[in-house]
Amino acid sequence: MSEQERPIIVGITQGDFNGVGTEVIMKAFMDPLMLKVCTPIIYGSSKVFSHHKKELGITDFNLSTIKYADQANAKNINIINCWDEEVKVEIGTSTALAGQMAFKALDAASNDLKSGKIDAIVTAPINKQNIQSTDFKFAGHTEFFAERFAVSNYLMLMVSENLKIGTVTGHLPLGKASGAITIDEIVSKALVLNRSLIKDFGIRKPKIAVLGINPHAGDNGLLGDEEQKIIIPAVNQLKERGVFVMGPYAADGYFGSGTYKNFDATLAMYHDQGLIPFKTLSFGEGVNFTAGLPVVRTSPDHGTGYDIAGKNQASESSIRQAIYLAVDIVKQRKQLESLTSNPLKISNQRRER
Repeated sequence: MSEQERPIIVGITQGDFNGVGTEVIMKAFMDPLMLKVCTPIIYGSSKVFSHHKKELGITDFNLSTIKYADQANAKNINIINCWDEEVKVEIGTSTALAGQMAFKALDAASNDLKSGKIDAIVTAPINKQNIQSTDFKFAGHTEFFAERFAVSNYLMLMVSENLKIGTVTGHLPLGKASGAITIDEIVSKALVLNRSLIKDFGIRKPKIAVLGINPHAGDNGLLGDEEQKIIIPAVNQLKERGVFVMGPYAADGYFGSGTYKNFDATLAMYHDQGLIPFKTLSFGEGVNFTAGLPVVRTSPDHGTGYDIAGKNQASESSIRQAIYLAVDIVKQRKQLESLTSNPLKISNQRRER
């Protein structure tokens, strides 16, 4: 079997086991067609899955325990137990123990990703507070993976079928976000976005919109001068570097009028400016993708969902889309690598177009 033909191996971290992560993973793989999409390896605890199965009354979900990733069977839902000790599951509650175990699963899976034993990773939601420790001092998964893979320029990119939104600043308090928005930062994030659209999504000439930071994009300096002093110079630099970019757009009118539909992606200035419209338009179908990494990492667009955990109310749609996207990007990167290593293929592909 060639590299192109072998099943994509996707590692899936269990996340906070008191939240909805375990439930949505089970629901996603209760569809037997998912095993045609990828070979899954769950990093977590089979005992915790058994606890959730009993609580939810799920009977048609079975796991195959393996010790190492290279033992994964394409016909099974594989799991690597990341801890041996008995743990107390308190569904719907944040506990320090759940945070510790979430990190153990994340650490094991990311190590296998780094060594090439799995092709991509999908992370179920963690609690960003209870996971904090001497080993995990990050604002979230995105920052963890950036450090683990020694990447300084990366981008949180929210992806759905018709919408892609990246943010210049990520998990920063709003009071600090404004000071972190600089010409250099906008340019670097836009370049990551542009490269990702080409490399990961197969868009040959991406069109990117840049949002303003102030109401009405500053209204020609009346409501703030960041657009004129920072954003417009950054846009001009990007144009000089051959990036198809336009803006700055007033965020409310941009989304309200549907202008976003004219672009391949949108670069928002700060977290909520991008995430609020994204989740309003795509919640339950959206995926969080970390662009700029040498590896593929995605996650669902929701959190731990303590309020609905254990009630059989959580939808598996977002984590299913996260798995689909991870597989698609792995395939896209392999195809691009194959093309770039064979100039004749590129020439033939252009001729076919």
